[in-house]
Amino acid sequence: MAKRVFFSFHYQDVIDFRANVVRNHNITKDDNGGFFDASIWESAKKQGEIALKRLINGGLNNTSVTAVLIGSETYSRRWVRYEIMKSIERGNSVIGVHINGIRDKSGQTKAQGPNPFDHLGLQISADGTVGTPTVWSGSQWVYYQDIEKFAIQQQPVDRRGKNLQLSTWLPTYDWIGNDGFNNFGNWVG
Repeated sequence: MAKRVFFSFHYQDVIDFRANVVRNHNITKDDNGGFFDASIWESAKKQGEIALKRLINGGLNNTSVTAVLIGSETYSRRWVRYEIMKSIERGNSVIGVHINGIRDKSGQTKAQGPNPFDHLGLQISADGTVGTPTVWSGSQWVYYQDIEKFAIQQQPVDRRGKNLQLSTWLPTYDWIGNDGFNNFGNWVG
């Protein structure tokens, strides 16, 4: 059965067309690529911070997977960070897909962008059942301000009391290098 996927991305990657290649590839597949697109558009930022959070939260409703489309600046975008952390809080599976190898509308590719899962983390409680979101400030880990701590699956003893990057848990793929056109359905499966 197809999963309902929320796509998180930097709007520049829509302008460059890379995000659209991934989001729309199911149209050309007989089996819909294993997903239905439940993403929202960044133009909603004009409504204000609270309205945007509500829109993102609503966009995540009835989804089970969040696919973060990783371009050059995705890792630094506030609302992408929020979408990732909110997805984890609500229990979605979260994957990253590097998209800079996809040719843009001018036929150009870029070097792989930084992994946002390396720039976000969870401070694990002493009993291993609560995660407090953190973000890399460029010089140190600080508490992430847009989401409070939340319950998580109990972590092993060796992870308790530590701040761990999200890349500890979350997989990333490369759309071109890992044949996303044919494998995306398995990634979100």
